[in-house]
Amino acid sequence: MTESAHTTEVLESMELNALVSVKAYVPEDAMTAGLLGTERAGHAVRIRSDGLLVTIGYLVNEADEIWVRSEDGRTSPAFVVGNDFRSGLALIKPSTPLDGPSLAVADADTLRVGDAVTVAGSLGSDPQTVEARVVSRQEFAGRWEYLLEEAIFTAPPHPSWSGAALVDSLGRLCGIGSLVIQGFEVKRKQRTVNMFVPIDTLYPYLDEICEHGRRVEPPRPWLGLLVHDESGELTVVGVYRNCPADNAGIRPGDTIIRVDDQPVYSLGHFFRTAWSLGPAGIDVPITVLRNAARKEIVVKSGERGVFLRRGTLQ
Repeated sequence: MTESAHTTEVLESMELNALVSVKAYVPEDAMTAGLLGTERAGHAVRIRSDGLLVTIGYLVNEADEIWVRSEDGRTSPAFVVGNDFRSGLALIKPSTPLDGPSLAVADADTLRVGDAVTVAGSLGSDPQTVEARVVSRQEFAGRWEYLLEEAIFTAPPHPSWSGAALVDSLGRLCGIGSLVIQGFEVKRKQRTVNMFVPIDTLYPYLDEICEHGRRVEPPRPWLGLLVHDESGELTVVGVYRNCPADNAGIRPGDTIIRVDDQPVYSLGHFFRTAWSLGPAGIDVPITVLRNAARKEIVVKSGERGVFLRRGTLQ
């Protein structure tokens, strides 16, 4: 099948009307405002007949005003039903009904490297759809204490990726757009790719997140750090003010070398080692290098959601 034929088939089988545009406004004093800005725009996908929408969490976290716009031009304020910090996805709903079709949800494991996919944004994104292929499925560790066991990477990238829908050849939702990454290595070549969160990292927990606002399992310990991994050297590049790492005395420029007296050799290994100590609230002993001197610091971890502004939660 040619690329154009594939796209025609997908567009015939999928419901583009299931996508809505999202605009969120975040106060300047919000924890994430400096990193992510105070005005955020992207997309969300309707996944249930009651109007429930899924989007990437950073679009709506800490927002005190969220607006969604349907493909036929109707608008409504919206609120956050729940956050899933493990997947990085969020569930939102319009305050007034915006009736429309839902997008069928697939098991993302059905996608293989080389598969043709469609990346779709809401009406108004230019272009609305991009024909792409899955170029990799691998672990992704984000400097903001985030880890996906197997993210999905596609190329070429959609220029409006935040909350965009990753759709398979049957018109089913497989993932939600999170990032654009430049210099991503594919078969020894540097490519620009989109990274998608597989929808099945969230979908099994849908009902409990709708009921409780989050997963009911104990939350992971959160430190409040931004850490850069350069060939296994873990350098603190940001510390959120008045958060656990800040309160414990960790500073930008510190190099993390051990957690609980165990050497850490990558961003993913650092996160897993800290998380293995117990749930949020546990003490996390960290050894850092500062000005060539070793320093032992114990961080009393917290729950990430507690440090975010409440915003437009249900």
